[in-house]
Amino acid sequence: MEVFIRIAEIYLLFFNLLAFTLFGIDKNKAIRNAYRIPEKTLFLVAILGGSLGAFLGMRLYHHKTRRTSFRIGIPVILCLHLILVLLLFLWLSSPAPLAISPFFD
Repeated sequence: MEVFIRIAEIYLLFFNLLAFTLFGIDKNKAIRNAYRIPEKTLFLVAILGGSLGAFLGMRLYHHKTRRTSFRIGIPVILCLHLILVLLLFLWLSSPAPLAISPFFD
């Protein structure tokens, strides 16, 4: 179980750093009128686990803050991720976690 938690931590750290970095790179490219990172890529990285990094990148770099899809979408994804992590934590910390499938018995 500790290995699973460690892998999850590394996974989330990677995608959050990636999202934060991508928002910074895209902001820099926007200033220079260079080729931009597609919005679907920014959303995909957020959905894959980088929602906190995307949210912080939006705030720190003041990037994509006027776009309604980002202004609403990124916080919604972040809230969903926080709920998922909370539910997973509660499930793992229960005395006997319930099997989510008969195949896990």
